[in-house]
Order: sequence, then structure tokens, then C-alpha cells
Amino acid sequence: MTASATAPARTPVSARRAIAAATIGNALEWFDLAIYALMATYIGSTFFPEGAPGAQLVQAYAVFGVTYLIRPLGGLVLGAYADRHGRKKALVLTIWLMVAGTFLMAVMPGYDTLGLAAPLLVVVARLIQGFAAGGEFGAATSFLVEQNERRKGFFGSFQFASQGLATLMAAGFATGLTALLSDEAMTSWGWRVPFVFGLLIGPVGYYIRRHVDESPAVADDSGAPATGRRSPMLAVFRDHWGGLLMAGGALVVSTALNFILQYLPTFGIEQLGLDDSLSFTALLITGVILTFLTPFVGMLADRFGRLPIMVPAALLIGGGVVPLFVWVTHVPSFLTLAAVMTILGILKACYFGALPSVMSDVFPARARATGLSFSYNTAVGVFGGFTPTIAAALVAGTGSQISPGYYLLAVSFVSLAALAAAFHTRGVR
Repeated sequence: MTASATAPARTPVSARRAIAAATIGNALEWFDLAIYALMATYIGSTFFPEGAPGAQLVQAYAVFGVTYLIRPLGGLVLGAYADRHGRKKALVLTIWLMVAGTFLMAVMPGYDTLGLAAPLLVVVARLIQGFAAGGEFGAATSFLVEQNERRKGFFGSFQFASQGLATLMAAGFATGLTALLSDEAMTSWGWRVPFVFGLLIGPVGYYIRRHVDESPAVADDSGAPATGRRSPMLAVFRDHWGGLLMAGGALVVSTALNFILQYLPTFGIEQLGLDDSLSFTALLITGVILTFLTPFVGMLADRFGRLPIMVPAALLIGGGVVPLFVWVTHVPSFLTLAAVMTILGILKACYFGALPSVMSDVFPARARATGLSFSYNTAVGVFGGFTPTIAAALVAGTGSQISPGYYLLAVSFVSLAALAAAFHTRGVR
């Protein structure tokens, strides 16, 4: 597979189709994740037995984290499929698998009906979703950055802008439903409505992905013989393990911050006593920022370089998160929560607007989807999937409401070290 540098620039129409095809699945993935996190209180009371105060919420978050363990496996299997058979085929497959997991969450009866089978089926649903999502990032990100070498920062940024759009949609549902429905209605059926909506994205995503052109890097390589090629999985672990560490390390502060942002509305409700709908409105504001600011940051990265934007953002995230937690706990109000989440949203957009292209640059095209998928999902599984659980456990264990901020401070140093390594060993600028 030739390097994406040889790929011709796409026409505006084909470029728009490529962006839509790549981002719709990622939006579905993060919509599902955000809805699960935002509705964790209702999901816990529906599928898990009653116990000590807060036990159902902790169990719901634990399942949220445990299912991330399968994502690296999904990344390896589906990423290798994308490297061998093309980005387009992999993207079609992943969206149908994600829809299957969402379907189970939308229709499964609760603990009162199924007993212990209920939490087990929740795990099954999350495992399916996690396996599919494991292959989504690598295939979609490779597909985007390979569209245009000179604008890979801009094209790649839409991968994460779609996360902002998903957050926006999820927060919109959570805000509207909690404002319109009683707590009894939300617990009974209201929390399922966003999952039903997520099912509608599947056929649309399939149609778009089925009719989009293949990535230029894959299309240029379609006539090359497959015999003698090393397996993408083998190539990644034997030849590009350094890339795995750099790509995964660069991601950890972004993914941890993303889940902190999803945790903060629940934090506002459970710890600060804020109204449900107001807390979710704060996340709605963050979604708007991430959706529209991220592509702009991608454009700036193509012009001025990626590290000059990302490094200051990581430093500000690490240095600012603890004071922000102190502020929101000492002045517990909607305006304070909204201001804190707005500041963190801006910093996150500045960091991850250029991140997909940085991660892509540490892998060659023939192993790119595999390398991206495994590094991304390993980092998300360790530093993302368990972040809400860690945050809730830190608050419960220490009694300090600002303790999640120290966790984010620690992971920011990991990402700064990874960016320094990418600069010195891969020439990433």
C-alpha cells in the first residue's frame, strides 16, 4: 500500500462523502458511549440488584469499563481486516456490529424480569459494541487522513469532531428527556429512547459507506500482489511497537478528559446536588464547542504545525484541572459547572483537533488501521473506559470531591512524554 502522500486530492463532493462516511460510525459509537454514561443511574437501577447506596451506579460504570477490555481485540481483528481488504469493507462491517449492540440495550428487559440474566446480557451488549467500536477508529481515521496528505490535520479532525457531535446529541437527549419526563418515567422507559434513536443511524450509515469511494492509499495498492506480505498484526508488534506506545500515549489525556466531561454531569447531580436537566445542559454546551472548534484546530494544525498547538493544550489541561475542580466544588452552581466544562471543552478541542493525524503518522499505510485501532483502544480501555469508575471510586474512597482532577493531571504527563517521543523519533511536527 503506498503512502498517503501520493494520494491525489479529492474533489469537494467526494471529500464531503468521505468525511460523512468515516464520521457517522464514530458518531454512533460515541453517542452510544455518552448515552450509557449519562443514563448510568437509570441503567443501574434497571439491570442491577439493589444494594448499598450507590452500588447500582458503580456496577453500571464497572460494566462500562469492563467491556472496554475487548476493544483491543476488536481493533486487531477489524484493523487487520481494513489493512488487508480495504477501509470501506471494514467500515461497512463495523457499523452493523455497533447497531447490534445498541439494539440489545434498547429492547432488553430489566432485572425485575430477567433476574441475574439482566446484568449478564448488558455485558453481552457492551461486548458486541466494544468489539465493533474497536475496529472503527483505525479504519475510519486511516480513511480520513489518506484523503489528502496536505490537509490531513483537517480531514483527520472530523474523526474527533464527530465525538463532539455525538456528545451534543446525547446531551440534547438527556437534557430534554429529564426535563420532560418524571424520574419514574425515565427509570421505566425514558432512558431507552436515545438507544432507539441510535438504531436509526445504522441504515443511513450503511448506505453512505456502501457508496463511498475507497481510500486513495488502498485504491492505489489494489493491484499489488498479496503474497509475501507480512500480516498487519505481526508487522505492528514486530516493527512498530514504538508507534503503538507513542500513539496510545498521545491519546490518553484526551480520552481521560473526554470521560471526565461525561462524568461531570453525574458528578453535579450526585455530589453537588444540581438539577438533572441543568447538569446535562452543561454537557450540551461542551458538545457544541467540540463539534465546531475541532475542525478549525485541524486547519490551523495544517498551517502552523500540530505540536505547537497540542503541547500547550496538554500543559493547560494538566495544570488547570485541579483548580477547576476546586472551583466547581466550592461554588456548586449550574453557571460554575458550565464554565468549567466550557474551559475543558476548549482545551480538549485544541489538543485533539490535530491528534488523529499525529497518531497516523507513526504507522505506515499497510499497517495503519491495525496500529491505530490497537493503540487507540488500548489507551481508551485503560485510561478512558475506567475513568468514570476511577473518578467515582476516588470521590467515595477519599471523600474529596476534587480527587478526579489529580487523575487527569497524572495522565497529562503521559501524553506529553509521548508527543516528545514522536517529535524526536518520527519527526512529527
